[in-house]
Amino acid sequence: MSYLANQQRLMKVILGPHVSEKTSAAADSNRQIVFKVRPDATKKEVKKAVELLFEVEVDKVRVINVRGKIKRHGVTSGRLASWKKAYVSLAPGSDIDFMGVD
Repeated sequence: MSYLANQQRLMKVILGPHVSEKTSAAADSNRQIVFKVRPDATKKEVKKAVELLFEVEVDKVRVINVRGKIKRHGVTSGRLASWKKAYVSLAPGSDIDFMGVD
């Protein structure tokens, strides 16, 4: 894979931040940020993508596959899509500010 193709892939690895009560608590206590990532993303790709996009130093990455829930609407049942999330631990002194508030 060429350098340019690799850079383009890294720009598409992170789909967005995952915000919940659990992730907010992790961000406050452990300097962890949680992202939704592509299902085929690896830990190394997530680390490189975060360092490229946000210009921070990443300490470690944990990746979790989340199974889609089964939902029912009357008699019909279906399944939500499965997805992958990554817990990114930032190195001391690094911080990501999504809101831009000082």
